[in-house]
Amino acid sequence: MDALTYIDGEWLEGNPPLLGSRTHATWLSSIIFDGARAFEGVAPDLDRHCERAIRSANAFGLLPKVAAEKIYELAWEGIKKFPADAELYIRPMFWAEEGWVDPDPESTRFAMVVYVSPLPAPTGLAVCLSSRRRPAPDMAPTDAKASCLYPNASRALREATQKGFDNAVLRDPLNNVAELATANLFLAKDGVVHTPVPNGTFLNGVTRQRVISLLREDNIEVQERTVTVADLENADEMFASGNHAKVQPIIRYENRDMQAGANYKRARELYWEFAHR
Repeated sequence: MDALTYIDGEWLEGNPPLLGSRTHATWLSSIIFDGARAFEGVAPDLDRHCERAIRSANAFGLLPKVAAEKIYELAWEGIKKFPADAELYIRPMFWAEEGWVDPDPESTRFAMVVYVSPLPAPTGLAVCLSSRRRPAPDMAPTDAKASCLYPNASRALREATQKGFDNAVLRDPLNNVAELATANLFLAKDGVVHTPVPNGTFLNGVTRQRVISLLREDNIEVQERTVTVADLENADEMFASGNHAKVQPIIRYENRDMQAGANYKRARELYWEFAHR
């Protein structure tokens, strides 16, 4: 068994079909999700991920009929069905079954999949600057973790891998740095950590928020500010945070090789300590 899906009160193995050809989410993308992790017997910030799933659903005009606390309980129920050392991805989802362009909130459904997904080794990422950009809040539902936002990230990733990179830096509509295609971005310069300030064009990630608070508690200065491409070019070190891989170093930006620096190492160390306490 490598996957379980909770739907309508029961757990189903594998990849059961959930959306029909006339389902609004299939046709018009009225679906949101969130992602949490379980590894080494812990599930850090699982409660925050469950709460964000509710906020995303509300922002999307859906009507979540399952509370965040219930999602949390179900997530742990699913986690405990796997071996204690399993590395898992937990993905709650809400979507609309019906509607005409605008989804019918009363038709909102819920499901959650828990599946085996090994954590990537922190060997480092090579990243490039993407030609793709994150949309402004008046262009797309950027206040939700919405599936419809990800095809653009997919295009950025494809562009990067075709150039020999692992990930890509996306800018916002004003040409400032927003994030990586699949993670939030940090840089360090002269001992100070910097990260793009949330401006509505990208999600203020749960892991991002946690890393910032852990570094500040450790007396490391973190500035949330407007970050430019020039800042990346002049950075002493760079690293990424996200649910999929948690905290990873960036070891190449464009044609410049970089090292996994002291701020990255401390951020990862602090995160793992937090996760297990």
